[in-house]
Amino acid sequence: MSELNDNTQSVASADSRDSDPVAKKLKLSSDDAQTPSENQQISSIVEEYSSEDEYKYDDGPVVDRSRSCPYLDTINRSVLDFDFEKLCSVSLSHLNVYACLVCGKYFQGRGKKSHAYTHSVEINHHVFLNLHTLKFYCLPDNYEVIDSSLEDITYVLNPTFKNQQILDFSCNAKLSRAKDGTTYLPGIVGLNNIKANDYCNVVLQALSNVPPLRDYFLKEENYSHIKRPPGDIMILLTQRFGELIRKLWNPRNFKAHVSPHEMLQSIVLCSRKRFQITVQGDPLELMAWFLNSLHIALNGTKKRTSSIVTKTFQGEMKIYTRKMPNPELPEEEKLKLLELPEYQETVQKSPFLYLTLDLLAAPLYKDEHEQNIIPQVPLFNLLAKFNGLTEKEYKGKRDSTMKRFELTRLPPFLIFYIKRFTKNLFFIEKNPTIVNFPVKNIDLAEFVAADANVKDTCYDLVANIVHDGDPNVGKGTYRVYILHKGSNQWYEMQDLHVSDILPQMITLSEAYIQIWARRTNGKEYAFSKDGPSASQQENNKDNGK
Repeated sequence: MSELNDNTQSVASADSRDSDPVAKKLKLSSDDAQTPSENQQISSIVEEYSSEDEYKYDDGPVVDRSRSCPYLDTINRSVLDFDFEKLCSVSLSHLNVYACLVCGKYFQGRGKKSHAYTHSVEINHHVFLNLHTLKFYCLPDNYEVIDSSLEDITYVLNPTFKNQQILDFSCNAKLSRAKDGTTYLPGIVGLNNIKANDYCNVVLQALSNVPPLRDYFLKEENYSHIKRPPGDIMILLTQRFGELIRKLWNPRNFKAHVSPHEMLQSIVLCSRKRFQITVQGDPLELMAWFLNSLHIALNGTKKRTSSIVTKTFQGEMKIYTRKMPNPELPEEEKLKLLELPEYQETVQKSPFLYLTLDLLAAPLYKDEHEQNIIPQVPLFNLLAKFNGLTEKEYKGKRDSTMKRFELTRLPPFLIFYIKRFTKNLFFIEKNPTIVNFPVKNIDLAEFVAADANVKDTCYDLVANIVHDGDPNVGKGTYRVYILHKGSNQWYEMQDLHVSDILPQMITLSEAYIQIWARRTNGKEYAFSKDGPSASQQENNKDNGK
């Protein structure tokens, strides 16, 4: 579907160059790569064609009608949707786009030969919003509209947040009311499933409820001035993710759900179509790629404090590795090989963004009624992989290696990946084992190295992504459980479906990806109205604040 859109866009853009003075002067199609210097040139040209001189239709006396527009009552807020890509619905151009506030469609330009002007004359729609400058205009009379009643529209298009608002999100449970009367909780908002992007939605919903990541992207000035190399498209991820976070937490939305259309398009583009919205993918693969790509787009380096991603999720572990001789060799040769330096155990420290927990092969037992029962395993049995004693074999083409792991640094937010799926040449198998875990206060002290300087080892669950149904592509579904910190209430979210749920029900699901928040000095990770908690103060100290 994305390829079809790309082809349609390039053809439509080519057809519209002769009639569009901006595109003709730029000699660019909408899918051409643009460097920052070219972007500046584009902005100057668009500004040139947006000037008042360009749109003067007559030389008659100038009358200021900006504060007395008679068409404001024709605005239909219920049809306004700013979640989709800002493209002209006729030419598919992304330059100088206006939204018709009566029908919600996008059109390019406002000159006499523009699509917006034609639309206003033919359909009798008069009020338009420039999606770049956030200015309102009345067409075909072509005067700017200045009215305080329109501020709610610009706020929906570009929400902004003050520091106190951001602090209040973690301690308030105030419901908001959309234009259609629907109530919703900011942050706990459904996402549209365009076709097969449920695996993307659960990741975006989970990450949007991680406080340090959320707070960073709620303030656009944190990342709006980041400079990337010419032609680099990864900056789209930060811009689109920031826009999505601000819309999800907007307390003044016109509707109680958000479409992740622009965010998904940037993922498809930046991943070079590795992840699609028409084919279901793996949330773990998406999350790993997204966090690493976001780190790079924020000019992150190998230093742990170089980006909000690593400061939030990156931990460190010791990996003990020893090489094993081929089991088919005679015992004497094995003993000789084990004395060689290459077969001695080595130790290295390695950073991680998530921990992989391995499920044992799950036999299906039968009860007295000959019904299959699903096995269960405690979470701490899976975490024993990181106690520094348990060894795991990794087979190679010739030799195999034995590895054991030990944690040396715990991040503020810890991600667990429970390995349920096994892929072979023909199909995907799923391990249905239920993992038993508490939702609060798990202690990881026994998995931390003795020489590690780690004080706080207790964590609380804040997000749990689960898989239901057939494991093969397109047959199962993903949903996520989110803890809303302000109300201390758990919610189940599956695309547009949002409902509250008891925490006892969470452990009955087939957990796949979990996000845990670290406690500091025995206190939960949260904000208070008086300021950041101890854990946030520690994070600020890392930031040099």
